[in-house]
Amino acid sequence: MSTSPAQSAAHHARMVPGFHYVTGGFTLVYVVWSMWHAMSTRTVDAHFQMLGAFGLLGTFWYTRAFPLKAQDRVIRLEEQLRLATLLPDDLRSRIKELSARQLIAIRFASDAEVPELVRWVLTDRVTDTKQIKHRITSWRADHHRV
Repeated sequence: MSTSPAQSAAHHARMVPGFHYVTGGFTLVYVVWSMWHAMSTRTVDAHFQMLGAFGLLGTFWYTRAFPLKAQDRVIRLEEQLRLATLLPDDLRSRIKELSARQLIAIRFASDAEVPELVRWVLTDRVTDTKQIKHRITSWRADHHRV
């Protein structure tokens, strides 16, 4: 059983303390220290150590970015399939007009409110994902996030 608070527009981002705070903090401290060390000692070894620290920072960044991109692609496909079953004919033909970011925001809406939400997004050309999420009244949590 999860002890995390219920998901909502205000609280749905996934933070993994061991990764984001501990590993990220250590990586950031190491990058800053290696820059200071390289600038204060001006040795070749210190500069290579700094390059290694930046390589580690890149690895830390992409370790999170690549799975999120893959997850976004899956969410886009899932939502296109979901919308194809939930939307009336006039909106179903417009599913491809929705951007990946819009689809990712819409995924939190309950089945009952999806048609009206999609109509609003398409008619008003809403691109701000926060606006879309705040319009949702019955939040559908996503507990299978990366």
